[in-house]
Amino acid sequence: MKREVEFVYDFKAFGQAIKKARRAAGYSRKKLGHELNLAPRYLVSIENEGQHPSLQIFFELMLRYDI
Repeated sequence: MKREVEFVYDFKAFGQAIKKARRAAGYSRKKLGHELNLAPRYLVSIENEGQHPSLQIFFELMLRYDI
């Protein structure tokens, strides 16, 4: 039996918070991507398009930037 998903989180606010914190820390997407072993395009998708990051990346970004 498939469970219905009742709540969908909008990651746009999270992406904007990451973008703001990344810029404040003086990091480019390329530099952050290199440190986290991610493509800069993936970070663009998270920051600007509200793409749902993987759970691991979500926690890494959240902890890195205290969001």
